[in-house]
Amino acid sequence: MKRKEQNEPAGQRLEHLRAVAKDAGLKLTHQRLEIFRELAATEEHPDAETLFRAVQQRMPTVSLDTVYRTLWMLHDLGLVTTLGPRGDGVRFDANLDRHHHYCCVRCGLVRDFESDELDGLRVPDSVKRLGSVVDSHVEVRGLCATCQRDPGTSMNPQPPGTRGERT
Repeated sequence: MKRKEQNEPAGQRLEHLRAVAKDAGLKLTHQRLEIFRELAATEEHPDAETLFRAVQQRMPTVSLDTVYRTLWMLHDLGLVTTLGPRGDGVRFDANLDRHHHYCCVRCGLVRDFESDELDGLRVPDSVKRLGSVVDSHVEVRGLCATCQRDPGTSMNPQPPGTRGERT
């Protein structure tokens, strides 16, 4: 998993985590901090297993169960959001700023992008009749530039659970 250098947003996210955890009376163990640091420092939108492998390189005693429990705890505290269906294949995002996602249907690459035009879209009344709307964002799907350069690439998505992680 590609990890950015400790950047300003990641540092701000870590400080926000500390404040929210303190307010919630939550103990910030070394493992929880490492899991959050790894997630906050990447733009890859990793799933739990990818995050587990990255953290395990620095912390061999961390378990996959700890990573899952920590990620869902962070989600419940409003510190991370998810992409994809809950369960296997869900990916996590520590960027809580208003943004949208570009998803490559071939390799699974996910990248954030901002758009004032998309932010201004109104949720149709027909959707509101289905139930309350907590949040909305746009997910744009296509072939990333790397996959477009590969002559053997088609628009066929990868089977579930086989999304590649670009390094």
